[in-house]
Amino acid sequence: MTTGPTRKSALAGATALAAVLSAGLAAAGSPEPAPAEPTVPAPAEPAPAMTDWTGFYGGGQLGFGDVSTSGAADLDGDGAIGGLTLGYDYDFGSYVVGGAVDYDFADIDLDPATTLESVARLKVRGGAKIGANGLLYATAGGAQADADGFDSDTGWFAGAGYEQMVTDRVALGAEVLYHEFDDFDDSGIDIEATTVQVRGTYRF
Repeated sequence: MTTGPTRKSALAGATALAAVLSAGLAAAGSPEPAPAEPTVPAPAEPAPAMTDWTGFYGGGQLGFGDVSTSGAADLDGDGAIGGLTLGYDYDFGSYVVGGAVDYDFADIDLDPATTLESVARLKVRGGAKIGANGLLYATAGGAQADADGFDSDTGWFAGAGYEQMVTDRVALGAEVLYHEFDDFDDSGIDIEATTVQVRGTYRF
């Protein structure tokens, strides 16, 4: 009985089948990589809304005053000064203009001769908005001072300040002002005063 060629044929067929199965398994084990998901950029954060400074405000201020005189008398003194402010601003977009009235109480002794008792101001101010909630401004106007032993008299002032809105209604800031009162109450005495105050205001 002849079996050699048949066995060889069966062995060859099995070998070919094994090769085909191995190639199929290899192909199945190495799939094509999935396409990468497109990267979508995160949306940009919206810019914070800028404060609208238009409207009335009122508040208080407190600080320090340094006063000196020249002319008929050479006096000087310093001490606390503080009071109230009421004003109105109009916001033009990148800058703000407005006006206000201040009234400050004081108790600044100018040696034993006299005491500065109060300062009132009628002021204008204008400045640039800083960031979303800040305002840097210059201010000037007329002032009236009361001093013990004299009638009240008028002069002028100029200065600068900064305010920052800390809530939708409340602003905190600081202000430096220089004042001059020439020939105070016809006395021949010229008065100069510099004040540095912190301020808190509420917007209506």
